[in-house]
Amino acid sequence: MKNKLTVPIFYTFTASLILLLMGCSTTRSVPENDALYTGARIKMTRTTLPSKQKKALQSTLLGLTRPQPNSRILGMPFKLWVYNLGSEKGLGAWLRRKYGEAPVLLSELKLGQNARILDNYLENRGFFQVKVQGDTTVKGKKASAEYTVATGPEYKIKQITFPADSGILESAIRSTQSKTLLKPGNPFNLDLIKGERTRIDIDLKEKGFYYFSEEYLLIETDSTLGQHEVNLYIQVKPATPAAARQTYRINNVYIYPNYNLSTANQDTSLSNAEFYAGYYVIDSSRLFKQRVFEQSMQFQPGDLYSRKDHNTTLSWLINLGSFKFVKNRFEAVLDSNGAKLNAFYYLTPLRKKSLRAELTGTSKTNNLVGSQITLGWRHRNIFRGAEQLSINLFGSTEVQVSGNFGKSNPYRVGGEVALSIPRFVVPFLNIRGRSEFVPRTNLLLGYELLNRQNLYTLNSFRGNFGYTWKESLQKEHQLNPFTFNYVKPLTIAQQYIDSIAKNPSLAKIVEQQFIVGSSYTYNFNQLAGSNRRTGIYFNGLLDIAGNIAGLLNGSNWKNNEVGTIFGVKYAQFAKAEIDLRYYKQVNRSSQWANRLILGFGYPYGNSRQLPFVKQFFSGGNNSLRGFRSRTVGPGRYTPPNIGNPGALFLPDQSGDIKLEFNSEYRPKLFSIAEGALFLDAGNVWLLNEDPLKPGAQFSSNFLNELAIDAGFGLRLDFTILLLRLDFAFPLKVPYAANLPNKNMVINLAIGYPF
Repeated sequence: MKNKLTVPIFYTFTASLILLLMGCSTTRSVPENDALYTGARIKMTRTTLPSKQKKALQSTLLGLTRPQPNSRILGMPFKLWVYNLGSEKGLGAWLRRKYGEAPVLLSELKLGQNARILDNYLENRGFFQVKVQGDTTVKGKKASAEYTVATGPEYKIKQITFPADSGILESAIRSTQSKTLLKPGNPFNLDLIKGERTRIDIDLKEKGFYYFSEEYLLIETDSTLGQHEVNLYIQVKPATPAAARQTYRINNVYIYPNYNLSTANQDTSLSNAEFYAGYYVIDSSRLFKQRVFEQSMQFQPGDLYSRKDHNTTLSWLINLGSFKFVKNRFEAVLDSNGAKLNAFYYLTPLRKKSLRAELTGTSKTNNLVGSQITLGWRHRNIFRGAEQLSINLFGSTEVQVSGNFGKSNPYRVGGEVALSIPRFVVPFLNIRGRSEFVPRTNLLLGYELLNRQNLYTLNSFRGNFGYTWKESLQKEHQLNPFTFNYVKPLTIAQQYIDSIAKNPSLAKIVEQQFIVGSSYTYNFNQLAGSNRRTGIYFNGLLDIAGNIAGLLNGSNWKNNEVGTIFGVKYAQFAKAEIDLRYYKQVNRSSQWANRLILGFGYPYGNSRQLPFVKQFFSGGNNSLRGFRSRTVGPGRYTPPNIGNPGALFLPDQSGDIKLEFNSEYRPKLFSIAEGALFLDAGNVWLLNEDPLKPGAQFSSNFLNELAIDAGFGLRLDFTILLLRLDFAFPLKVPYAANLPNKNMVINLAIGYPF
């Protein structure tokens, strides 16, 4: 009886709240002799613009008008309603301040000023015969504005003339003409003209013109040609100083690795300078090896000054992670060999050693939530080459929210030792990076003990040696020529042993695993380092293991010929995975996000399947949200005890092949709140047939075996933290029809799912 009453009460409350808000007049708090300003309208006349361009221009002009009317959610001014429900004092005042929005009044409107702003903007866009008139309409306690905009013809560029003088500066400017942003036939645009000045300045900085500035450039416009065309003339201002008209070369470079503001006079003395690889290093305490700076400096004495090399050098010094402050200055030096620059780098080091303790909350894709405490020690210059050595110890405990673990929640303890070297360490080779990002050679050794209560305890050792480097802010590579992972069970409870007899696939979770191989990852993120919200994200992984051992042993699981290393069976496989995402900015307040995951593992030689830690999984709050974590697949296979009350079921259904697609629409609702509508589809499969898992093998019928769900969600963005609540409904379950997965699944998580 309780369930029958709950829904009507909820709907009654919701309907009452909506009626209360709708019954509250939007003009309730508008003063006498004033009106609620409801917004503006742009009416365009005397224009030859295409319809699409006209609408875009109207939208831009509308955004320039002030004030903007009260915000609306789904067409309704909720915040204004909340403000009108409030009061001047007490709880009502808090309600107004926290969630309300005061009415925007007609008295705030400055019609003439808005008209001048629109007129100025259109002239800068090439509409030189524009006329703008504004008027208001008042109906009762509400008012709106209308701006009639007669654009006239849009002027276009006919010709661009670069400086004809024979001076060094003018010749350098002419040499950049092929890269110009100004093209004949394009519309006149002041923003583009400003961009051309910046482009020329950037090009000149790469040619040694250290003291030049875009302010010394003048671009004159001649609009008297007729036919609504303009000629543009690029000139150097006559008042440009002599220093800005000549190129500079690097003279001496002075580096102070132990600079301190409080002892600046002693720190900047040259008496202890040592000349090394073309640079003067002043480091009497010998805090750093001098080759650190040979790697960081991107130019040699005698080189032409280059802004790119200048910025890359600063970026390297900062990204070394050993300096708290990095300062730089140049000093002009004139001699018989021409204009030169002395370069000075003042580096204030961070403390060598640091100790930290962290207490964090965790949320994982398998619905496990918990806490972890980490104790960490770091040395930022362990071998005097800006190498970073870190030692971390951790312990965590987790519980599963609305999951299948029951009383078998895990806890973990472990640690790792990591060494990061800020350069490529390759035997017999000296590789120097030219990117602004520091390449790193990484070594890691880690240990973890996993105890899943009442079931089993696993020992896990891992390690890798490899390299990480960036081509740019958007492109990153990670190559690990050597990786290993060794997993060994310490204890297995009788309950789990009995469960293996009923469901033999559970044995894979606690099997001894030894993986030795190599991996490569490439990441491309078009949205990194920009404010754009439309772009592509790509992450590709290639993972290979056991090849050399397989060649030596000639092992083949099909012939029952199993090879071992130190008495332990090793894994042999090749694995590739692609994560491709496309983000589309639909409008100013909403985004459409899509993701496609393709994974393929090819076990061979010594392995019938991928090792458990390398297999693919599907389902969970960052995957198929209508299904519990790791419960989907493989294929049509259903574990024999999944629907039996009291039987042990661990949601670790894995596969060698994965296909997953997700699509999500993210509209902005209000303030910190964002909504979501989503659709998920996917599954995992085995490559080779497994008699213990009927229906798990990949086949030509794979599309009919996709699990599908849909749902909606709410996100709260607190800037430093985004909380996500998703409600998902399974639409298609590719395995047994009597499973409990058909009900709504609620996912609580941190951050976007992708």
